Amino acid sequence: MAGMLYLVPTPIGNLGDISQRCREVLSQADFIAAEDTRVTIKLLNYLGIKKSLVSYYEHNKAQRGGKILERILAGETCALVSDAGSPAISDPGEDLVRQCADAGVLVSAIPGPCAVITALSISGLPTGRFTFEGFLSTAKKSRQSHLQDLISETRTMIFYEAPHKLLSTLKDMAEAFGGARRISLCRELTKLHEEVVRTTLEEAVERYTENPPKGEFVLVIAGAAPAEKTEVTLEEAAQRVQSLMEEGLSRKDAVRQTAQETGLPKNAVYDAALD
Repeated sequence: MAGMLYLVPTPIGNLGDISQRCREVLSQADFIAAEDTRVTIKLLNYLGIKKSLVSYYEHNKAQRGGKILERILAGETCALVSDAGSPAISDPGEDLVRQCADAGVLVSAIPGPCAVITALSISGLPTGRFTFEGFLSTAKKSRQSHLQDLISETRTMIFYEAPHKLLSTLKDMAEAFGGARRISLCRELTKLHEEVVRTTLEEAVERYTENPPKGEFVLVIAGAAPAEKTEVTLEEAAQRVQSLMEEGLSRKDAVRQTAQETGLPKNAVYDAALD
């Protein structure tokens, strides 16, 4: 009988944030797959737990993932942890979860520390709708392309960033979104020197040009103001449908896309296109 995979979130700074249920799963699992065993052993020592550890990280996931899956299929229970926060979020654990899901292995996620939600909740920016964008590429062209795709994003955006890349990232964000865009820079969350700087992108560039950043950052950025919708007539909508069909879309897909673009009822757009 196959075992199962537990996703166990670990503290993002304060070891006291580990939950009782996480303690129980870590102590009962047959083995623990860890992003960095040196980091995880410190947590286990804090908890007084001795457990078999295997390393599972970005550069060995292709080779190690299959072996971990084999052990689970043989009946063992694995607890997957990252260095901080929830595994499988901007983390190679995503691949192991997919392998287990494809193999029909039960995967259970335990709620716990998450830098994304922690930063969003204290950012002072809208929290109702948001998008998590993870780490931007280190390649300038790819990073700028990513940001260009988000220029019209109206939801609050959340990014992770390392201190040595922060200033160049802020400059690229200011160029893409405008220097007046609001940003909350959350540093060293839950740790002794936790700090939240609520400012604009332009002011953030000035701040960290004068004061080199330290610690890991979560960047929470206000979304763009919603674009004003211009009223479109049904005749114009019908012309748009015809144009999309000439580009190769089916009538059904052309009507659906036009309705989304214009905000007009799909049935009305369809009838106008037929007329």
